[in-house]
Amino acid sequence: MTTSPEPIKFFAATDVGRVREHNEDNFLVDKKLQFFIVCDGMGGHAAGEVASAIAVRAVHEEVKKEREMLQDFARGARGSSRVTKKDVLALLEHSVQRACSKVHEAAQSDDGKRGMGTTLSALLLLGHTAFIAHVGDSRIYMERSGGVSQITEDHTVMNELIRRGKLTEEQIAKVKQKNAITRAVGVYERVDVDTLTFEVLPGDSFLLASDGLTGYLETADELADYLVAEDGQAAVRGLVSLANGRGGKDNITCILVHVQGEIDDAKERAARVAQKREVLAKMPIFARLAESELMRVMQVVEVRAFANGQTVITEGEKGDELFIVLTGAVNVLRGNEELARFGPGEHFGEMALIRSVPRSATVTSAGSSELMVIKRADFFEILRNEHQTAVKILWQFLGVLADRLDQTTSELRDARMKEIEQDIEVDDATVEIFPTFSSHAARR
Repeated sequence: MTTSPEPIKFFAATDVGRVREHNEDNFLVDKKLQFFIVCDGMGGHAAGEVASAIAVRAVHEEVKKEREMLQDFARGARGSSRVTKKDVLALLEHSVQRACSKVHEAAQSDDGKRGMGTTLSALLLLGHTAFIAHVGDSRIYMERSGGVSQITEDHTVMNELIRRGKLTEEQIAKVKQKNAITRAVGVYERVDVDTLTFEVLPGDSFLLASDGLTGYLETADELADYLVAEDGQAAVRGLVSLANGRGGKDNITCILVHVQGEIDDAKERAARVAQKREVLAKMPIFARLAESELMRVMQVVEVRAFANGQTVITEGEKGDELFIVLTGAVNVLRGNEELARFGPGEHFGEMALIRSVPRSATVTSAGSSELMVIKRADFFEILRNEHQTAVKILWQFLGVLADRLDQTTSELRDARMKEIEQDIEVDDATVEIFPTFSSHAARR
């Protein structure tokens, strides 16, 4: 089984466009680190070019300082050298914050550059894992198995209005400056950074692009042929030509990254990633999430293996985890009574995500099984940081609670009817109501 990082091919192109005099975009391709950045600067008198250059350089320098840590993650180091996904995401966020501080400092020291800033979209590939840091309206797309999806969110006035649900699409179309960005590196001393991690597969393709290209796209599907083209350099040149052909009103920059390799476990891993995604997407509380939102949930999922008979949770004990059966099956027990058996796709313990209550039953593994696990702390972090995602999840959660209430009400009604039936002793009632008739019947 191959465990070394999957080889990649990359292609880049940048162009001033048909309107601008200067190219204020900057980009980075670091083959050794497998690290890619696109920045789109803003500010008068070439200040945007300065901002994007400072940001690219600062982020690159900070990430290079931790090369050894990144290598430890890629080779799966254990013990004191173990590096987690959260460690890598924290490094990327720190690097962007460092860049933000440097751009802001440069702007404050030169009146001609005050207010300058830049977007930033970065992709880091480590072994089988992709990491993303993102600020602004440059974009990262991914092509996988024939489908193209945007995996970053535009930080624009329009998106903010949509997220808050304040205006209809028709009203938003009339808003001036609706494409103005709401986050940028360097405008202030700090900035909110979106980070994301997910498993990467052989055959995946990524496109990092400034809005000089993406602003001309109607849908992500327009990119499909370019992202899978065998001639990657021709593909990025074609994307530049597409943008120029539709107006070229802004600078155009794009980086195309192909994940190569025919590794031994590629098909198995692809099937496993698809299985995890499918199981998660079918859960009621996650059923309405978009692909990028589902990826944010998947990054906090842990997969645990259980042996036959091993206890997963114990009745009466408090817990803080949701469990979803990925493979195998589990038995649900109350006392010595088996209440149910859950198979792939079925879940238990979702109430533990919102409050600490004793488990209502014991669950044990029926044979070997694998369970997907989401911890309450990670769930709350998603709710705090991803407002639009939080609204969808909590709305679905209300539906789950309503269904549970209906089920409980029905069970209580059925239980009450059984009690009433058991209280009615037909023979005794006959004796009490018709004592004479009963005694005559006895003499017969």
